[in-house]
Amino acid sequence: MLSKTIENSIIDLEYPEEIWLTKKREHETHLSSLLDPYLEKRSRQVKDPVLDFLFEYYPFRPAHLKRWSPGIGRSLLFRFPETLPEISELILEKNSAFLNPVLLPNKRVRSAEWIVKMLKNSSQKKPLFGCFGMHEWAMVYRTEDVRHEQIPLRLSDEKINEFVESRPLLCTHFDAFRFFTDKAKPMNKNVPDRDNFEEMEQPGCIHTNMDLYKWSFKLYPWISGELLKEAFLNAVEARRIDMQASPYDVRSYGLDPIRIETEDGRLEYVKKQMEIYEESKPIRKRLISELERVIEWVSRS
Repeated sequence: MLSKTIENSIIDLEYPEEIWLTKKREHETHLSSLLDPYLEKRSRQVKDPVLDFLFEYYPFRPAHLKRWSPGIGRSLLFRFPETLPEISELILEKNSAFLNPVLLPNKRVRSAEWIVKMLKNSSQKKPLFGCFGMHEWAMVYRTEDVRHEQIPLRLSDEKINEFVESRPLLCTHFDAFRFFTDKAKPMNKNVPDRDNFEEMEQPGCIHTNMDLYKWSFKLYPWISGELLKEAFLNAVEARRIDMQASPYDVRSYGLDPIRIETEDGRLEYVKKQMEIYEESKPIRKRLISELERVIEWVSRS
């Protein structure tokens, strides 16, 4: 148990029970409407190129995503402890529950500091919109080892190779570039790697904006459930665009292709990429703010 003095020093907002219960219920309902059908399909081994990616590439479980968190510095007033979110880091004192910064490992604080620095750096850069989503094409260029082998390609190998060779490759994102085929990597204008990750990140990149979800869940449950949900839904939309612009035929998954091999398709891709950029800006700003808040509260405790 913590003394009241310590509790008061790490709380800046109290949520009445009816307020936080409503927030928690809305969070769970909204995400369940998307995740429950997906989990049912996954139990039958039915593939989903959007959500499979978000739960395989990003190692965060759907069950954790559905758990609402107040974030750090917020106290939940309650009558019955069984109504509280299932978060092990919650400290209960009398009729109040809150996240105690003392329980946040130093390693995760350092991670938060690095993420803030990287996000601030990338947000100040001019967004670039000239890649046209070519990364998925570069991942199947002149190879027999196709990543999403369960999804058919909508063009022949010859047409894919021809198109890749006709366009400049301008990928700036390390986690996309590292999956380029060996023959495609030398064709890329940039050479993103772990050492220059911060330098290469730029806010127009679809994958950079998708990654806002990753940076959010890395500090779960210390950042708010609302922010985590917004970042996830933004990542879902970014991944949909990713697959629509790919050489894969994803029409059977309800995704119409963005045919970037045509001029009209490239214009459509840039329009959608710019929309994701605009939608991501407030999420990035809020994530920076919440991470800075986490770092501040830890320094106070």
